[in-house]
Amino acid sequence: MTRLTIFLSAFLLFQVQPMLARYILPWFGGSPAVWTTCLLFFQAVLLAGYCYAHWFRSVKIHIVLLVASLAFLPIAPAAHWKPDGSQEPFLRILALLAVTVAGPYFLLSTTAPLVQRWSAKDGISPWKLYALSNAGSFLGMLSYPFLLEPYLRLSQQIWLWSALYVVYVGLYSWLGWNRGSASSPVSVRVPSRWWYWIALAATGTTLLMAVTNQITQDIAVSPFLWVLPLSVYLLSFILTFESDRWYRRTSVALLGGILAALACGVYAADVGIALWTQVGAYLLALLAACLLCHGELYRSRPTEENLTAFYVCVTAGGLIGGAFTAILAPRLFQEFHELPLGFALACALALYAWIKDGSLARWTTLGLGPRFALMSLTLGVAVALSTIGSAHERALTVVRDFYGISRVVERKLPAGEARQFTHGRINHGTQFLDAQKRTWPTTYFGPASGAGLVLADWDRSGRRVGLIGMGAATLSAWGRPGDDFTFYELNPNVHAIANRWFTYLKDSKAAIHTVLGDARVQMEHELAGGKHQDYDAIVV
Repeated sequence: MTRLTIFLSAFLLFQVQPMLARYILPWFGGSPAVWTTCLLFFQAVLLAGYCYAHWFRSVKIHIVLLVASLAFLPIAPAAHWKPDGSQEPFLRILALLAVTVAGPYFLLSTTAPLVQRWSAKDGISPWKLYALSNAGSFLGMLSYPFLLEPYLRLSQQIWLWSALYVVYVGLYSWLGWNRGSASSPVSVRVPSRWWYWIALAATGTTLLMAVTNQITQDIAVSPFLWVLPLSVYLLSFILTFESDRWYRRTSVALLGGILAALACGVYAADVGIALWTQVGAYLLALLAACLLCHGELYRSRPTEENLTAFYVCVTAGGLIGGAFTAILAPRLFQEFHELPLGFALACALALYAWIKDGSLARWTTLGLGPRFALMSLTLGVAVALSTIGSAHERALTVVRDFYGISRVVERKLPAGEARQFTHGRINHGTQFLDAQKRTWPTTYFGPASGAGLVLADWDRSGRRVGLIGMGAATLSAWGRPGDDFTFYELNPNVHAIANRWFTYLKDSKAAIHTVLGDARVQMEHELAGGKHQDYDAIVV
């Protein structure tokens, strides 16, 4: 019963994350940043749950809270949380999640530390239960995109999760009631290693979110790629906390330094590298770095009397790393520099553990394996730090926001000098600088494109056209006198870039209108308000 309760709670904890992110994803333009915002929210609630578990006393009160949390079910977000314009999505997503799922998620998060503390008093290893909890988390996360999302509607997923939560409440209530009315007092003394636990956990989470940003925003804007980094992150916890056999310190340090340097080299490379080669390099480096961080967490774990204090420090570190990546990094860096910084910190913290153990002082007596491991970690730190200072292609402007990184660069093309607008690695518009060529529609909106063929051959006056996504506003080049073109653009910064650095909007012969916000949501609001656009065509 104990193992089933822990497994089910962890499974529900990590299945609700992609499920709710998937639910609200269309409301906020399909941006992968929806996922990192959700991750930050769940880390904050997880920390609150672990703090509660650390000072928790009354089992009966906890059972009452569990029963009360059933009022949150089903956990479907209310439609009124859909944005009605171009408001900052970050705080809105946090508030939406708080009123939708904070209660059940908070109580689920307390399960592992509470039940592990009970079990430790019964002679059961809490670390094996921790590995079991991470296995449940891993299956919950990985099963969603392959078993639930393709076959069940969102409403069915919500009801299934809510039903399993009711089962969990019953299991935990039965287990807790049989433990008695109160748990034994807990120690509030925090061991001196608390800062090291926080640093290791923060570094692991920083890398998780940095790699997620890199592969879902800069490489391929495919939101469900977010499942891969989190699965790798959870796998590292399973391997390191299940037993001592998986974390081989010398081997992991050797691989960790090399793979960190390799991933930073891929990050800094200004040449085309195949998508899956990049994804593979980042995921392997993430696994090695997380094994370093979580392996050293396991090696420095406290005695069972400080079990919940350890978990509080680990989750506090996770929140710090998440807040740094989601809130501070976009304001500190124009590029995804938190990625090489995370790899540098992972190698440095592992190197600190070796030095603290006296390995460096015994350099002359160390075997080849430990020597190469120390040199590899040093290499990882050096390459990662040098990468932070490396520059990407010189740009006229770089804007980093909730939706990723937008750049405007000038390039010499066969047909002449041109200005290009890119978001991550995707070209969102090219305009020639020559006055006679600057009105040419280019890239995938040229004369041979689907949009070009329709708009060029469509011989009708006063055409009303809806355009979803602005980019450099290349499509406005197809406008004729009397036409009415309406752009729907999610990101206000894209609209600003199109007006500041390109002239398609100014040069267009059509009347141009811009609606800021996700097109699906804005069109829904327009219809609800009785505003029928009666478009002759919509270009997506």
